Amino acid sequence: MSNITGTLDGAPAPKVRPRRPGAPKTPRTKWRIQQRTAGDWAVDIVLGVLIALILAAVIYPLWFIVVASFSDPRAVATGEVTLLPQGFGLTGYEMILADDRIWTGYRNTILYSVLGTAVNLLVTLPAAFAMSRREFRPRRIIMFLFAFTMFFGGGLIPMFLLVKQLGLLNNMWVFILPTAFSVFNMIIARSFFESSIPEELREAAALDGLSYFGYFLKIVIPLSSAIIAVIGLYYFVGHWNDFFTGLIFIRDQELQPLQNVLQQILMANQSSAGAGGSLGQSAGDAQNLADQIKFGVIIVSTLPILVLYPMLQKYFNKGVMIGAVKG
Repeated sequence: MSNITGTLDGAPAPKVRPRRPGAPKTPRTKWRIQQRTAGDWAVDIVLGVLIALILAAVIYPLWFIVVASFSDPRAVATGEVTLLPQGFGLTGYEMILADDRIWTGYRNTILYSVLGTAVNLLVTLPAAFAMSRREFRPRRIIMFLFAFTMFFGGGLIPMFLLVKQLGLLNNMWVFILPTAFSVFNMIIARSFFESSIPEELREAAALDGLSYFGYFLKIVIPLSSAIIAVIGLYYFVGHWNDFFTGLIFIRDQELQPLQNVLQQILMANQSSAGAGGSLGQSAGDAQNLADQIKFGVIIVSTLPILVLYPMLQKYFNKGVMIGAVKG
């Protein structure tokens, strides 16, 4: 029987050059795990301790506020509260939630935050998309004008006069319209559109007869959930923590946001403590109760944000890294 020297398709088999006698063998590559030295372990331990200390320094103040808000005011004042509540009680929360203004403030703040965030995204995303298109010739001039407003402003008095002339005093729209656009968030969104949306998608959309508006709504927006979550969270937290707007431009109690209502409750109890407390209450007890209300105010004002953030954390981390300005 003759030897088969070809392949199935008729092509000749490749020739293998024989190894010469006495030639060294080709060494095989061996993957070895490098042994960790004592110095490596020492560095890991030091870094772990530093990270643990930084984490404790960040988390413990918030944990102490939560624990103190559920503890006996006297135990908090004497320093007995450290990690766990002492003399569990809800006195501070009862006094805060018993005030009807707190529910009005919550309603107003939720309305201002949700509606304001929607208006912010409605204005910021189209502007960022336009600034990301290289064929948009005036974009450099417009971007310069946008950036100019980040460094120079008219100040409080011109702002107050402008709001008054626009008829926004004692109006809910004063929380929304003056802060409808943020140049900083627009720059983040523009960087995301430039670096994360392939230009080939625009070319394919143009071949299918899709306009810029249709391309933005049907392709860009569905692919931008991460950056939308990031700047949406920025806007929402800004509206939720907005204290200055209600203090300067709002006089109607029915329009006051939560932050201003909590500030009024806190000041009222501080004044009561400074006056020596109510009838049958010592000055020390009045001050301890004021401090208890202070802890409760912090929890009531930040709890919705603490609940909302874990839901958006995965989008937040991804969006910050992708939408970062790359140098």
